[in-house]
Amino acid sequence: MPVRSGRDAQRKASARQARSEPAESTRTARETADGQWLVRGEDGRLSAYALGDGELLRWTEARPGGPDWTGPEAFPAPGVARLTVHQGPTGFVHFVARRSTRRAEGETVDLVHATQFQSGRPVTAWHSLGNPHRDREQGVRVGVPTVVTGADGLLHVLVRDADGGLLLRREQNGGKWTGWTALGKGLGDGAVLAATAAGRIEALAPVASGTPGASGSVRRWTQKQPGGDFTGDHDIPFAHVPGTVVALETSPDVLTYYWDDAGAQGLFAHRPGAWAIPLGSSPVTGRPAVLRALLDGYDCTVLAHRDDEGGIMLTACGTENEGAGVWWSPTGERSAGAPALAHDADGRVVLALIDRDGALRVARQRPEPGLAMEPATVVRPTG
Repeated sequence: MPVRSGRDAQRKASARQARSEPAESTRTARETADGQWLVRGEDGRLSAYALGDGELLRWTEARPGGPDWTGPEAFPAPGVARLTVHQGPTGFVHFVARRSTRRAEGETVDLVHATQFQSGRPVTAWHSLGNPHRDREQGVRVGVPTVVTGADGLLHVLVRDADGGLLLRREQNGGKWTGWTALGKGLGDGAVLAATAAGRIEALAPVASGTPGASGSVRRWTQKQPGGDFTGDHDIPFAHVPGTVVALETSPDVLTYYWDDAGAQGLFAHRPGAWAIPLGSSPVTGRPAVLRALLDGYDCTVLAHRDDEGGIMLTACGTENEGAGVWWSPTGERSAGAPALAHDADGRVVLALIDRDGALRVARQRPEPGLAMEPATVVRPTG
């Protein structure tokens, strides 16, 4: 599938324009988010998220399909870091993160959650999910949380504890939460949760190095039915770089996992019960972005990733047909963190990134064959 970027054609003109335009705001992103940090709301408008100085930043399309945006709006987030964003089937956007607080006895860490119910509407206050450890020193060593929602819209939060155990906490009807449930031990950071359209959830986590008989593999847990218990599946004998695995439903109730291989250094695709397929990419930093899209009438998977020099690479291939070959194209963009992909209200593929100046940049699909992208433009601050 041909992939083209219009960035190079306008690089010199864009540089001249950037030099001639003064900065309109000092509010910029200081930390990029993980997960689905570019989402489309029920009203068709896209929103993007990042962390600023003690703030959650949000950019929102002024109207469905753009091109104008509002923001960044800022919502208080003192001590919040390692933010993960997830949009559930109801359209609600969930934010889960670590929060550090300085006290007389030292630093304390808890996990927190906030919600956006509609595009452009205020974000709720941060609610504490606690910490699986009562001991403060152990609590500081808790991992980075990840989150997903089931078909019922209820949250599932997964985190690695200080001892290498993987713990799950679930939201219940009425807003209450279960306690922390242990899924396994001897695991590293970088776990991922994913849900199918039917509401069945899977979890994937790297086995910690040095674990007897399993080091260098990935462990998977599945639900046989939505809302059911999680059971351990067989270990997958491929080691991924922590923080680089992402999942996409590529056929009904089937998740394909993509990750940067720790040995071969490049993206691989894997579906349970099959061999991993190399995608021929350069080494990856951060989590890749994945999206199913209809290109030239074909069901395709679009992937974007940040390479080890900060450049954003883009490709598209037939869904579940990675073995036919994947060809990557540089977009000409450089980012501070992992990119994001989404469809806008007009069905176009949209690529978003936070650049090294902390600004949001957005590129949209052109009305051409294949996957042709417009040059990325800076979203100028408003308000």
